[in-house]
Amino acid sequence: MRKRLTPRSSRTTTAAPARDAAAGAAQDPVPLGRLGETIAYNLRLAQNASFQAFSGLTGDLGLRPGWYALLQLIGDNPGVSQTALSLATSRDKSTLTPLLGDLERRGLIRRDPDPADRRGRRISLTEGGRAKLALLADCAARHDDRLNALFAPEQRRQLVALLKTLTEALSAEPDTSRPAAGED
Repeated sequence: MRKRLTPRSSRTTTAAPARDAAAGAAQDPVPLGRLGETIAYNLRLAQNASFQAFSGLTGDLGLRPGWYALLQLIGDNPGVSQTALSLATSRDKSTLTPLLGDLERRGLIRRDPDPADRRGRRISLTEGGRAKLALLADCAARHDDRLNALFAPEQRRQLVALLKTLTEALSAEPDTSRPAAGED
């Protein structure tokens, strides 16, 4: 008889079965152990599930879920600076600039020189961007309705408050501590 290497406490937490792309057969769930009880891992799973559900609604619109927030912020703030957009989305320049480049190449946004800052850019939606945003906003509303239906109103308020607390706490002061030798 083989001895099971997975601790008893981690047997109940497993990842959803993966699908074998070639055969389409379900595989045994992977025991997650401590990982299944961590906030960070479960937050990532929730984000992935939300993005997949949103992508299912957008179908062949050809945009990633994260682009909706950018287009909405730009639409609500015509001429927003790239710096302000970076702060509003919690994205640094190195990740925001390529995303804006993609949106510009698709004809959805325009980046004009900032008259007050020769290195800065002011970002606005194009007509095509406004049309795409209208479609995405409808998808986002349906997605949000689905998410809201999962929780009672008080649970939803509590979840949003907890997520804001998490975001503010982690954004306020990054943890620069490193594990001691042998702790990694």
